[in-house]
Amino acid sequence: MAANALTMAGTLTNSADVMNSLVNEGAARWYAAYTSANHEKRVAEQLGIREVEYFLPLYASVRQWKDRRVELKLPLFPGYVFVRIALLESLRVLQVPGVARLVGFGGVPTALPEEEMAALRTGLECGVRAQPHPFLRRGRHARIKAGPLAGLQGILVRRKNRARFILSVELIQRSVVVEVDEADLEPA
Repeated sequence: MAANALTMAGTLTNSADVMNSLVNEGAARWYAAYTSANHEKRVAEQLGIREVEYFLPLYASVRQWKDRRVELKLPLFPGYVFVRIALLESLRVLQVPGVARLVGFGGVPTALPEEEMAALRTGLECGVRAQPHPFLRRGRHARIKAGPLAGLQGILVRRKNRARFILSVELIQRSVVVEVDEADLEPA
């Protein structure tokens, strides 16, 4: 077990570092699971069957064909399902058909910030309308100070006299846009 902690955490200098690494591996954190193309809903279903806590944000998109219009529920972050697991349980997720890997660096899964995931989940479950957006890093940074997304930091963009807040998830290089009241924003 200690050798596993050494390889996963890099170079650890003393036994206290090894113990901290093992404790962190045992704590449930949010990770991004990269899925096969268009398998997000199937993966989420399988995770539910295996009693793994997951989060798959969806948005409504209307598609027009010659003979009909259909409203589809599509993944807000295509190719990803968020899972809350202890790192030691990662094998349970990796064995799900359609899961390619847990996103991270150097072969080690990287946890997403807990506050960011909590605010994102709360906001989307409260009915905040979100749409996918091209990934952004630059722009006028702002923080939401009120509402279901309070505390989130992102980029403020104005379009058609409306304030749009772009939340970028750095780890997976994806962004989403939500319309917010400009009075609920403050400079970050």
